Amino acid sequence: MWPVRFVKSAGAVVLAAGTLAGCGGSPVQAGSAAIVGDQRITIASLDRDVRDWQRQFRDNAVANALKEQSGGSADDAVRQALGTLVRIRVADQTARRAGVAVTEGRTDAVVAGFDRQSGGAAAITLANGLPVRYIRDVARFFAIRDALAARLLPPRVTSAQQVMDARQRAEGAISAVAAGMTIKINPRYGSFDRAHGMIGPVTTRLSGTERGLG
Repeated sequence: MWPVRFVKSAGAVVLAAGTLAGCGGSPVQAGSAAIVGDQRITIASLDRDVRDWQRQFRDNAVANALKEQSGGSADDAVRQALGTLVRIRVADQTARRAGVAVTEGRTDAVVAGFDRQSGGAAAITLANGLPVRYIRDVARFFAIRDALAARLLPPRVTSAQQVMDARQRAEGAISAVAAGMTIKINPRYGSFDRAHGMIGPVTTRLSGTERGLG
């Protein structure tokens, strides 16, 4: 199970800094916060996301409570935002490889489920470190996870534990895909911790290129 989960409510839906075991080394293309496979997350877009998140999160009491329940801290805003963006992309790749098609209708259903909980989809998205414009991206992550989990359930489900176990195995499948992907984190934001599957703190002095200059 991923160390950091998507916060869904009472701990079910915080997209944790999971066990993504990809390559976390540099060099990273100038101007990039991270590269996930052939997709680039730019420093400019990450900075904008974090600024918007900070403003929205500050005024959302439910999101603050969910984040606290998950053990997260507003102090690691940049790393959580980047980690969540990375995991969303890995989940999409997992779905493609597994032949899982997540329709807009299925994503709508997950959003509707979020909205039935305290704080709604906005609070859940904020608790996962992203501004509310990412509501559907966060919902799609859970739709993918649940679609993968559905394939792992027995023909007759007799307990909630079976569903939880299947979801954990689905998260493991996403992590396994990450292990075979190229995942590079700009050292400006830390390094990819292979042991814990999360973006760790900055530990080295940065060159101009690593700062994203040039």
